[in-house]
Amino acid sequence: MVFLDVDGPIVPLARRTRAPHPAAGAAAERFGNPLLERVDPGDGPRLLALGGELVWATTWAEDANEVIAPLLGLPPLPVVAWSESSAAPADGRHWKTDDLLAWAAGRPFVWVDDEITAADRRWVARHHPAPALLHRVDGRSGLTAADFEAIRAWAG
Repeated sequence: MVFLDVDGPIVPLARRTRAPHPAAGAAAERFGNPLLERVDPGDGPRLLALGGELVWATTWAEDANEVIAPLLGLPPLPVVAWSESSAAPADGRHWKTDDLLAWAAGRPFVWVDDEITAADRRWVARHHPAPALLHRVDGRSGLTAADFEAIRAWAG
């Protein structure tokens, strides 16, 4: 299972793709988010090639299927439903961590996000019985070839 954050990994905060999706400009205008033009349509096939079940783990919720999936050429993906308490725990871990462990239900997973910390890694190591890769992406550049290689190498 591959949990995907959108802002940062998929929609980089600083990078522009060399060849944006033809619909990126229209989507950026329609949804009032000029950063959508930074989505690299090549990330869709690269994500599918990872071979795991892709799951949106983002505050975009179902909007990720309406806006982001078409730009990546992805089918609609499952979306993590966040619990009502979205406050960050006092120990420094991300507010998503507990919900992702619940969604994974003891299964191996990769979490791709630009806000993962050492506190998240420690928590998952102590509370999740299966292998897990918490892969932090540089939110300025988004997913890179090195990120995809690291995930593929971990997945075997």
